[in-house]
Amino acid sequence: MRVVAAPDKFKGTATAAEVASAICEAARTASWRCDAVPMADGGEGTLDALGGANRATLVSGPLGDPVRAGWRLVKGHAVIEMAAASGLDRIGGADENDPMGASTSGTGELISAALDAGARHVLIGMGGSATTDGGLGALRALSPFPRLRGVELVVACDVTTRFLDAAEVFAPQKGASASQVALLQRRLERLAQIYLDEHGVDVTQLVGGGAAGGLAGGLAAIGASLTSGFAAVAEQLELEDMIEGADLVITGEGFLDAQSFDGKVVGGVAEMAATLDVPVLAIAGEVYDGAEERIDAVSLVQRFGVDRARAEPLACVAEVVADHLSSW
Repeated sequence: MRVVAAPDKFKGTATAAEVASAICEAARTASWRCDAVPMADGGEGTLDALGGANRATLVSGPLGDPVRAGWRLVKGHAVIEMAAASGLDRIGGADENDPMGASTSGTGELISAALDAGARHVLIGMGGSATTDGGLGALRALSPFPRLRGVELVVACDVTTRFLDAAEVFAPQKGASASQVALLQRRLERLAQIYLDEHGVDVTQLVGGGAAGGLAGGLAAIGASLTSGFAAVAEQLELEDMIEGADLVITGEGFLDAQSFDGKVVGGVAEMAATLDVPVLAIAGEVYDGAEERIDAVSLVQRFGVDRARAEPLACVAEVVADHLSSW
């Protein structure tokens, strides 16, 4: 019997690689073969899922302070996480953020560093941003744009939110007040018109254009292609080939809810497994919005209590896997 372990991170408690390892350890104890495929959806963890950083560059943080951002370059292919340069975690969270001033300049500088190092294909993960600048900071850092000729920029979106919805949907999570959300909304509207006038691209119509506070749309204006972050990672890791012929797939994340089925890892894994007629088990720290009605799911908090689930998530995951496999 063979199981594929394809979880996302349990944010704040365990990485995707740690969760996959815990799943496989329990599976092998139960005499199952296990293939570990730690996943990501374009958010934090994408770089790790695709091999981890082998370069680091000093760039501008979200509020202008210098930060050292890790990224990856192999044979002309670069992988960048915007969160490494312009992420909310780089400044200590929403309470420390200036939602009006937070800029994606550092992400543009990171892409520029990849180009200077010879990258001809750049994958940029969008999740975890502190910004709602519509990508303006990044574009200024990347100018002049003729240097992008012959370079393939691929934006790995972890959401499907459109450009003009980015402020309303995400800015409050980045510390913006109601009045600031309104101001950011108007800024995005002006930027959308500028991008249309200067680059001929209507970013308002792009699915995922609002990812990372509109950074995705801004990069699309200068020629980047937008794609599902899950699909991009799954393709590079050959997840479909791994799942084909398996007896079970185990996925998971910290919080399983309705959004988990909208471009996120759990939903993507479940859909892919369904096409291959392979059953799926989802393990999550907590389960909301009736998500357990859409997928066979186990909540660690419900099963083990909040204290143990948060203190020993990997042990809890292993116990759930062992119990589940014992019933086969």
